[in-house]
Amino acid sequence: MSHQVSTEAAALLFDNDGVIVSSIASVNRCWKIWAAHYGVPNADKVEIAHGTRAVEIMKNLAPDVDPVEGLKLIEDMEIADVADVEVLPGVRALLTSLPANRWAIVSSATHRLLVARLQAAKLPEPEWIVSADRVVNGKPHPEPYLLGAKLIQVAPEDCIVVEDAPSGVSAGKAAGCRVLGVLGTHNAEELRAASVDWVVASLEHVRAESVADGLKITFDTV
Repeated sequence: MSHQVSTEAAALLFDNDGVIVSSIASVNRCWKIWAAHYGVPNADKVEIAHGTRAVEIMKNLAPDVDPVEGLKLIEDMEIADVADVEVLPGVRALLTSLPANRWAIVSSATHRLLVARLQAAKLPEPEWIVSADRVVNGKPHPEPYLLGAKLIQVAPEDCIVVEDAPSGVSAGKAAGCRVLGVLGTHNAEELRAASVDWVVASLEHVRAESVADGLKITFDTV
């Protein structure tokens, strides 16, 4: 049953793809082409685990491919394929309501790809970005969200992570953050299985205002 939640946080840490923008069509197209290029069996049926770094996807699909070459190829392909990247509902209003020192993006994409998608969507680039190439361990490891909190100079337990994928939910929880799940790439049951704290239908249902020690966040859960 839906109900309204009001809580406070020092900062919001957003995943990008599936939370701020949607580039699922591009991801699916590019990885199928990449798989075919490297002779992966049944390349046209390849399915990608959303919220996973490209380097991990490559290891699963084609472990013998040179990681530097393979990563550059998929990165170049996805950067060139941003025509149908779309801003998800409620994102512009929420991001423009946030002070610049109270939010960051923590993504499984590389920095170049993340910025290309933000530019394609005509969204602001935040002051702090944690991309796949800034961490040793990707989601579901807590390192990305621990680094996000460190960059903003707040404690992880004072942050709310905003995620759409179970791997990201697990990363946020392991970092000690509270996690707000957004429906889209996964359903509520999948997010709850990863121990998400709350679930909303979209960021249209999330509002933020500045308070003395950070942000007051209000949202309608599903």
